[in-house]
Amino acid sequence: MQALFFIILFLPTLPSTYVALSFSRCTVCESQSNVIAVHSQSMMIPDCPGGWQGLWIGYSFAMHTAAGGEGGGQSLSSPGSCLEDFRSTPFIECNGARGTCHYFANKLSFWLTTIGEDDQFSIPVSETLKAGNLRQRVSRCQVCMKIVR
Repeated sequence: MQALFFIILFLPTLPSTYVALSFSRCTVCESQSNVIAVHSQSMMIPDCPGGWQGLWIGYSFAMHTAAGGEGGGQSLSSPGSCLEDFRSTPFIECNGARGTCHYFANKLSFWLTTIGEDDQFSIPVSETLKAGNLRQRVSRCQVCMKIVR
């Protein structure tokens, strides 16, 4: 059974027939040049490389888990790795022939974390983050497009 994942705007509290109202809307665009995501691994918004212009800023998203051993993600250079809004679980899972959708609280999302200058090559220390201060530990990013002259 194949599952589809959608970014959600908010956690639906309405009956499941209205869950589609919480789906994020997107537009697929064709650009005249390359587009990349740049990540800082800090709370600072990274600059675009010289000759590139910023399209949007966000939070560095790495991957998510799904039913069984399933999950997904994308390359950190992909614009899809820089989500404009941070939610600890940004996806809703839809599967089955009827396309039933469920929000599973036990599904995990993985975000690129911040790391101090002095700790870059040290063994990471495990920590538990409480609600309310999650954004302080998620890396910031910027999506950039090469300027065509």
